[in-house]
Amino acid sequence: MAVTPAAVPPRVGALIEGYQGPVIDERAVRVAAGLLLTLGLVAATAALAFGTARPLQMFGMFFLLDVLTRLLVSDRLSITLALGRLASRSHSPRWVGAPQKAFAWWLAVGIATTSCIALGSGAIPLQGALALCGVCFTLLALEAIFGWCAGCHLHRRLSRHPTHHCADRSCNL
Repeated sequence: MAVTPAAVPPRVGALIEGYQGPVIDERAVRVAAGLLLTLGLVAATAALAFGTARPLQMFGMFFLLDVLTRLLVSDRLSITLALGRLASRSHSPRWVGAPQKAFAWWLAVGIATTSCIALGSGAIPLQGALALCGVCFTLLALEAIFGWCAGCHLHRRLSRHPTHHCADRSCNL
């Protein structure tokens, strides 16, 4: 029996009837962003308190593992997204386009990889690492608290393909 492309679920998101392309639950994504933000702020606080980058390195590795799992294996296996789905299960899903979320997560992988390499090699002092992490924390806070995804906004501006199902409905403008 041949497998048709429609039978293969996407790695990021799900195919939901009535939506064009794969979508993902915005509520679960926001909870996951909040969890990552909380863990990151705890790691940054510990790094400042103890004067070592070790907590940030550990957080960075967890962050990369979680986000790369979403992108390369399946978003259903991401620890933070699983917890996000669990926490938001009593609410009806708010479906948003998965391609723009994946784009945003690839940007996050780039920032986190740069931070991890810089920290691991000793190329930048702790304050520089905290500044890089601050960029990531700001983006996580914008997503978790305000529901604004910088990567989704960039995707809408840079993609050759039309963006569908934006969280703020701005792709319909």
